[in-house]
Amino acid sequence: MVLTDDQGWGDIHSHGNEVLDTPVMDALAAAGARFDRFYVSPVCAPTRASLLTGRYHPRTGVSGVTRLEEAMRLEEVTIADVFRAAGYATGCFGKWHNGAHYPYHPKGRGFDEFFGFCAGHWNNYFDTTLERNGEPLKTHGYITDVITDAALGFIKNCRDRPFFCYVPYNAPHAPFQVPDQYFDKYKARGLDDAVAAAYGMIENIDDNLGRLLAKLDELGLVEDTIVAFFCDNGPNWDRFNGDLRGRKGSVHEGGVRVPCFIRWPGRIEPGTVIEPITADIDLLPTLADLAGIEHPKTLPLDGVSVARLLKGDTADWPDRMIVSYWRNKGSVRTQQYRMVVQKKRVELYDMVADPRQEHDLAKERPEIARRLKAAYDAWLEDVMRNGTDPPPIPVGYAEMPCVECHAHEGHPEGGVQFMGEKGWANDWFTHWTSTDGHVYWDLDVVHAGPYEVTLMYTCGEKDVGATVCVEAGDRRVEGAIEKAHDPDPVPSPDRYPRWEVYEKVWAPLELGTLDLPKGPTRLTVKALTKPGEAVMDLKAVKLHRLD
Repeated sequence: MVLTDDQGWGDIHSHGNEVLDTPVMDALAAAGARFDRFYVSPVCAPTRASLLTGRYHPRTGVSGVTRLEEAMRLEEVTIADVFRAAGYATGCFGKWHNGAHYPYHPKGRGFDEFFGFCAGHWNNYFDTTLERNGEPLKTHGYITDVITDAALGFIKNCRDRPFFCYVPYNAPHAPFQVPDQYFDKYKARGLDDAVAAAYGMIENIDDNLGRLLAKLDELGLVEDTIVAFFCDNGPNWDRFNGDLRGRKGSVHEGGVRVPCFIRWPGRIEPGTVIEPITADIDLLPTLADLAGIEHPKTLPLDGVSVARLLKGDTADWPDRMIVSYWRNKGSVRTQQYRMVVQKKRVELYDMVADPRQEHDLAKERPEIARRLKAAYDAWLEDVMRNGTDPPPIPVGYAEMPCVECHAHEGHPEGGVQFMGEKGWANDWFTHWTSTDGHVYWDLDVVHAGPYEVTLMYTCGEKDVGATVCVEAGDRRVEGAIEKAHDPDPVPSPDRYPRWEVYEKVWAPLELGTLDLPKGPTRLTVKALTKPGEAVMDLKAVKLHRLD
């Protein structure tokens, strides 16, 4: 199951993009089934939650892409749980983005193997440090190639048993970094830097998808392996998107309609086109059905198996309502209509007669608009029944005794700010210019006892000397910042200026041991003294269980 990040409907040559070369994706679509109307969420973590559980993302507790809003509730049953229970080896290789801390981590969600990263995006794509099963691993090469290498190793090791291999690539998500040969090719076609980089990243994915398919052929597994390829939302940039309205973040067609191809030689007829509307929530029940897994134990599903559509049986297939939702805006898609709700305004489009969504029919067809709006309101009340409050950070599991509380998972107070505007992944706390400032994280300590506390910081020479403390309830550990550490950002070969923060190398400040009580706990970092203009910049607090 291969997923790409921020690749839209129009980012496929066979979807009418004459500038972009994707021969492997085109061949994959021709060799099996191409879904003509396949829908996801407007942004990445919600789509991932839906495809992993077969449920609309608000039900799973996922409401955003950072600040722990991306973590799925622990009671959710994932597609990896389903396949592992059926005897499959399970592996995830790439961008997870549904919870960084065990048991929200892939190793706690049904995957035997994990290689990649858990955040919403990564800072650098060349010679970076990723994670293998909870441990950092320095890598060499371009990230999409490296992820593919890990997936290939898993497939080879599992060739004699059933396996479920999930490959969620992080490209073409920003930052726009790609090897020269790909970027230069599209620059030579007259494209601007951002589009040339995105297309280069997509063609590199295409090459790596080819490597995955070649490995199945080499091992004689082609006829025994279902291959699914799709994308998580619309394009992250204004580029060709088949004249669809909207891009990433939008609940219009262009923000949520994406490519989806499924190949199974001998079982799915080449050239099959699936015309009924389908969605990410359908993948779990469909793949389980195709694999012969009867009555998988899951929570109640929103998705349905479309296995019979893949086998050519479209008789009496009912019309459906598929909902897309993000940040108080949503849409309902039927086979003919798209109803959109945003800023309390209701819009209605006939997607058959008006695929570009140029003519709002809400006033001309009020009964249809009211019916779909009523369905949307009922859906929203249902999926929000349990709320979507972010969970606390779990601390103390033996499976992962070291927990890193990242700045983007915490809360700044008293003038402290995030370096970036949104507090996205990889961000840090800065503008700490007063002892009134502090930052905190909400924890759930599952094992009481001593924890070694380390701050990951930077501090200029003129600001050395601040005394800081870390508190949990009435317990405290403190220390002084005695060494300056203020490096420039890591050089980043971006082809176009990024909107995320840049990578930095952080220094450890070991404060000592803190006894954490079991249960809900607030961990707070304070400044006791500030001899300079600022206390420090803070990237994370590491908590290492000692017993």
